[in-house]
Amino acid sequence: MTAQTETRAPAAAKPVRWAADAVATMREGARMRLDYSAQSLWRVDRVIEEIRREGPPYEAVERALRGFGAYAGEVIVRQCGAEWWTTGGDHWIRTPDGRLWDPLDEARRCYGGHGSLRLLCRDAADG
Repeated sequence: MTAQTETRAPAAAKPVRWAADAVATMREGARMRLDYSAQSLWRVDRVIEEIRREGPPYEAVERALRGFGAYAGEVIVRQCGAEWWTTGGDHWIRTPDGRLWDPLDEARRCYGGHGSLRLLCRDAADG
């Protein structure tokens, strides 16, 4: 466990793990390096688009999408000084200006062809 994770609120535990799993899976399976930068979200959006084009059922990609959404949330946390919040089993990002963001839902929207993790990060950073 890194010092950064040790000082995090309990709400961050699951999303941080999901994001780390997505990074490891992309590194090992797709030979793609995700470095928690806003620019890396271009690659994640493209990966989700490629998966969508292949047409697997949502249930088959649900965990991967959760990992990609958590990864985008971690990018926002690191880039904007945001923090993870949880309520009723849902995980949100709260930016310093008080706005709430749902990167896990945005990943699902990307899979449906209606979202962008890159744009979510950009919008969160514009606060």
